Amino acid sequence: MSAVKATILFAEDDASLAFMVKDTLEDEGYAVVHCSDGQTAIDTFDKAKFDICLLDIMMPNKDGYTVAKKIRQQSDVIPIIFLSTKSQETDRLKGYDTGADDYLAKPFSMPELLKKIAMFLRRTKKLHSDTAENFIIGNLVFSPASLKVSSPVETFNITQKEADLLKFFCQHQNKVIKREEILLNVWGKDDYFLGRSMDVFITKLRKFLRTDPGIGLETIHGIGFRFTVPQAT
Repeated sequence: MSAVKATILFAEDDASLAFMVKDTLEDEGYAVVHCSDGQTAIDTFDKAKFDICLLDIMMPNKDGYTVAKKIRQQSDVIPIIFLSTKSQETDRLKGYDTGADDYLAKPFSMPELLKKIAMFLRRTKKLHSDTAENFIIGNLVFSPASLKVSSPVETFNITQKEADLLKFFCQHQNKVIKREEILLNVWGKDDYFLGRSMDVFITKLRKFLRTDPGIGLETIHGIGFRFTVPQAT
């Protein structure tokens, strides 16, 4: 028997869709634990270790947004992908704001879902295998491995996606970076909805960074952003 690629928490109340997705994922070598309502998903996550979570939004006994918030209270690292018929911009942005790393509107492409799962698992594996690499940003210390931004007076815990985005900015300091370049490198895709979610994450980063007035994350309208960091003297 071949080794299991990863263990997936899958919350979906549509029985026929759940059967199809679970069957396909298991054929691809994943172990899948299916939950048919939100509270069961929360209870199941509390009792076992998972590598990635796939969450429907409209479920009985706690919706997907609530499940994602509960998961994020315990882990900033585990990837969360929403699968939902709720495809309006406000729904997607709320999904990202509650801790999702990605959002697929139903009906979705199963090959695309498989690609996204593989992409997020690679990133998580790289996070755990990399040696510690800290970035000095003005008077802040950013640790991608531990998902922390520390100032002389306080430490902020950040999410995996915030860390991925900040790391990309740290690697491209003091120059203009195009929006599409950020989306392709951090999200793996350039589209309108991901662009809006990126703006949400950038707003969150600015809250952490403003503790050092010398650091700037400037919007260059129509082009992208410039991450300005004081140069060491």
